[in-house]
Amino acid sequence: MTTSLSRVPLGSATGSTWTVRATSGPVPPELERLLSEPSPATVPGEVHTDLLSAGLIDDPVDGVNEGLLAWIGRTGWSYRTTFEWEPDGHAVQELVADGLDTAATVILNGTELGRTCNQHRAYRFNVTSALVAGSNELVVEFAAPVDTAVALSEAGGPRPGTNTHPYNAIRKMASNFGWDWGPDVATVGIWQPIALESWSGARLAAVRPLADGAGLLETHVDLAWSPGAMAEVVAVRIGGTTAEATVLPGTECVVLRNTVANVDLWWPRGYGEQPLYDVEVALGSDVWEGRVGFRTVELDVAPDEHGSPFDLTVNGRKVYIRGANWIPDDAFVTRLDRQTYERSIRDAIDANMNMLRVWGGGIYETEDFYDICDELGVLVWQDFLFACAAYSEEEPLRGEVEAEARQAVTRLSQHASIAVWNGNNENIWGYVEWSWRVPLAGRTWGEGYYLDLLPKIVAELDPRTPYSAGSPFSYSNFIHPNDERFGTMHIWDVWNQVDYSVYRDYKPRFVAEFGFQGPPAWSTLTSVVHDEPLDPYAEQMLVHQKAFEGNLKLERGLGEHLPVWSNIDDWHWSTQLNQARAVAFGIEHFRSLFPLNTGSMVWQLNDNWPVISWAAVDGHGIRKPLWYALRRVFADRLISVQPRPDGPVVALHNDSDEVWSTRLTLRRRTVGSEVLATEEVEVTVEARAALTVLLPAAIATSLDGKAEYVEVLTDDGLAAYWYFVEDTTLQLLPPEQAYTVATKATDGGYEVTVEALALVKDLALFPDRLDPAARVDSGLVTLSAGESHTFRVSSTVAPEGPIDVPVLRSVNDLVGSVDL
Repeated sequence: MTTSLSRVPLGSATGSTWTVRATSGPVPPELERLLSEPSPATVPGEVHTDLLSAGLIDDPVDGVNEGLLAWIGRTGWSYRTTFEWEPDGHAVQELVADGLDTAATVILNGTELGRTCNQHRAYRFNVTSALVAGSNELVVEFAAPVDTAVALSEAGGPRPGTNTHPYNAIRKMASNFGWDWGPDVATVGIWQPIALESWSGARLAAVRPLADGAGLLETHVDLAWSPGAMAEVVAVRIGGTTAEATVLPGTECVVLRNTVANVDLWWPRGYGEQPLYDVEVALGSDVWEGRVGFRTVELDVAPDEHGSPFDLTVNGRKVYIRGANWIPDDAFVTRLDRQTYERSIRDAIDANMNMLRVWGGGIYETEDFYDICDELGVLVWQDFLFACAAYSEEEPLRGEVEAEARQAVTRLSQHASIAVWNGNNENIWGYVEWSWRVPLAGRTWGEGYYLDLLPKIVAELDPRTPYSAGSPFSYSNFIHPNDERFGTMHIWDVWNQVDYSVYRDYKPRFVAEFGFQGPPAWSTLTSVVHDEPLDPYAEQMLVHQKAFEGNLKLERGLGEHLPVWSNIDDWHWSTQLNQARAVAFGIEHFRSLFPLNTGSMVWQLNDNWPVISWAAVDGHGIRKPLWYALRRVFADRLISVQPRPDGPVVALHNDSDEVWSTRLTLRRRTVGSEVLATEEVEVTVEARAALTVLLPAAIATSLDGKAEYVEVLTDDGLAAYWYFVEDTTLQLLPPEQAYTVATKATDGGYEVTVEALALVKDLALFPDRLDPAARVDSGLVTLSAGESHTFRVSSTVAPEGPIDVPVLRSVNDLVGSVDL
């Protein structure tokens, strides 16, 4: 029997008509018709987006709707479609569901095909005997996700976790049940493609192409066979080479090897190019196509004189990590596509990042995400999907975990960008320090996954890529998992308990999480929060602040750095500014420790809805002041002024391949326009190296700290500043005395030029206050007297009248009151 295969997609985009109706649960009286009258649905999709598109519910992210719509997660739902089928001579027919969210019963023509309970894996159902010639009815019934999680938790015994619902009892995106930055919108749906496959002979069950750093491609091909099959030829083609193997019926796996001569290596951005090679695997008419990049990745955590490093090496070169944590980019992930992924990943690239960590409370991302990272040279740290909770290691969860992990590693191992497989987020730390052991009472909590099952799966399926048991982790069972001296650490006492100046108390080898909250852009916030008057503690505002005591921490976090606000506009500006300053403060310190410190990943890059959070880019895609701070402190070359025992130093970190030779101009100035002392220093920093220069006494010593500051300038345009007092004491001039503003129309927008008459600290422009679609090219600019800066805005709305507060902000308008 000759191998042949045909695939008939059953999604909405290919003509299938789907409906959804409620089957049980607390459906509101005004929507009880959903129990008997189906509503149009989209596949792939989610029930929330289906109900929203049908006009049956209001936007879940608006106002207080999140709570009003909680009934959806406690309701069962049934999706239905019909399709035509006629026998075509193939031996096997299978229904292929790439993703069902989550507890589903799949029924074809009244015959139950199977039940699923894992959002993170694909399923195949043999429907050869269930299909009928002509019209066929396919029904997928979903149990209420919240009720299912509760029932599974009770059946297996509740285990410690975070947030309201027992997300750790079900293999479903944890953050879909709510997180301290995300809404509780537990949903259901056929969230990935679904199709009917008909085939004869043999088919490609799985393809796993592993490329090394020397031009060798080793392709592992898993096969499935139909009755009556004959020997077949499997062929792998790459870079002008072909490898073939004849396989006999019943062969489960074959490995083929291609060698590409003079191969071009794939590099992370900043270290080289990202050449990708097309791969084709053919078995008759069943063809798999993908791309690989040739590279090696190694992780060094061997003990050294300081503890244990976290040194990531690509193609033999150490990579200093400048990255961010990535959460699902929308509360409803089926709304995402290649365009939205690329926009968000470019937010990371434009901020000079080279790594994204796919966090364990989300999903294994779509091919679009990893394809874009491959193309743009963004390394990916991939968590297995375990976060902030204890997990049962017994059946049925264990079997699902293994199946899911095997599918994930098989699917993603082709991607050159995958640099780290990580067992979990904070679960080992949680077991050690979060009072889990008493309620667990000796029961399993996930240790067997992180230290046994998952590393074995990675070693078997992707041995080229390093595995880490968890984050944070110290790479020893006998060292606290969050010890700064060993491996990776998460710094969360800053934000939760202490001032951000405490970052300087740490000397971390690698920081995998740290961050500080701030509100989204004004237009983003007010698009969903409509309290009158607008107030941090008003009802709708609190719906969009998920962190425990979040607003209290925002206020406490100002410390002595900035004054407490007197109105909502100042609350918004001062807390956004403080977020940016806190994170930049930390990164400047970490980079000043190089090579002891080998990188950091801020929490977090993105948001999945409009919310007060740790994100650098808000839920509407507007870059917050934090983003502009990250762009500066994650640049290849950074200067900052850091305290040291002998006095302040200029810390220079050159994370580029070129030697950095420049002249430092050091000035002590008044906050007005007077220069009190000047010195120049010639410096040379080798490639991928660091240097510190002690500030001369004439520069570092102030006569009146409240009215003086230090600026450090390089010949190539970098600047750093040192202040003797906090801004609440610094005698800044008010805006009308500190700067002038001029506006000019341009093609596609306008320019705003600010000329400084005195020190202007952290100048920022917020054009979204005039036009929510407006975007600005720069932010958080500090100017000394005589300097100027031009903001370039893209917008279709021209400003009316002068640009002033609250559109143009600075520290001066928060504290400036002294006429010098």
